[in-house]
Amino acid sequence: MAETVIPILPCPSIDELLDFYKALGFEVTSYQTVPNPFCGVRLRGIELQFFGMKSHDPATSYSTCYVLTDDVDGLYASFRAGLKATYGKVPTRGLPRIGALKDMAYGVRQFLMTDPGGNCIRIGQPIGDSFAYPPVPKERYARALHQATLLGESKGDHAAAARIIDRALDHGPGDDAGPAPLQLVRLLLLRAEMAAQLDGSHAAAPWLDRADAVELDDADRESVRDALLRAADLRAGEG
Repeated sequence: MAETVIPILPCPSIDELLDFYKALGFEVTSYQTVPNPFCGVRLRGIELQFFGMKSHDPATSYSTCYVLTDDVDGLYASFRAGLKATYGKVPTRGLPRIGALKDMAYGVRQFLMTDPGGNCIRIGQPIGDSFAYPPVPKERYARALHQATLLGESKGDHAAAARIIDRALDHGPGDDAGPAPLQLVRLLLLRAEMAAQLDGSHAAAPWLDRADAVELDDADRESVRDALLRAADLRAGEG
């Protein structure tokens, strides 16, 4: 038979964890409380197992795994719907949370989801021939977007990403005319995401308002469809 790898990840409470994964549509494949808390879940070809550890701190967890799929858009839509039905909104920060779906520079279309145990499940679909990082763009705003995305989305350094965008958007006398409308919207929406992660969803509102005020044609709006969907989730979390 072909080999199968099943990650076994920590959590402080297997019951809270199972509630989360059942909301996503997973089925429970195993459950025990003695001699040690342990459970497993499965959805299609995704199988995960967890062990309970009372001393585990989800906020400081580094546990992660990567799920390769050929239907990242379908999984993202399904997970968003399940979370919204369970929590009343799509959780964008704290625990649990789900990140934005986006095309990454290193050849995958992916999103990150973090469960109540602090385990980051990265789910992606290859969209390129290589997973190597491309050269950093030379143009000011493209470079800022590239670097802020890698720092904020891949590394989780939201403060550094915010600083990069702020510097790029800080125009002084004699500076260039500024980014094109599409670049500006991408930068503002990413800055809104960083603000939400740093200070709460309400902090994203000024950046979202600025993005809403930029006029885009239909083609440009379609090209930022993923980011606009995420913006709607951030708006819903403002309360």
